[in-house]
Amino acid sequence: MPKERTAGMVVRLMLDKGFGFIKGEDGKEYFFHRSSTGNNWEQMQESTPVTFSPTEGPKGLRAEDVRLV
Repeated sequence: MPKERTAGMVVRLMLDKGFGFIKGEDGKEYFFHRSSTGNNWEQMQESTPVTFSPTEGPKGLRAEDVRLV
C-alpha cells in the first residue's frame, strides 16, 4: 500500500549540511535529508513547494520521498 502524501513548502534549507525543513499543509514542521529528495536536491530552495510522505522517526517528524511540485 503506498504511503499517504501531503503538500508543503521548504522553509529552511542547510545546503552545506544536506538537510532542511518543510512546513506541511497541516502546519507541522518536518525534517528531510537530501537522500529523500532523489535527484531534486540541487533544485531545492527555500519557499519551494513540494509533496512528501510524512513519517515519524525517533527524533520527530520526517518527510520522505520529497518531490518538487
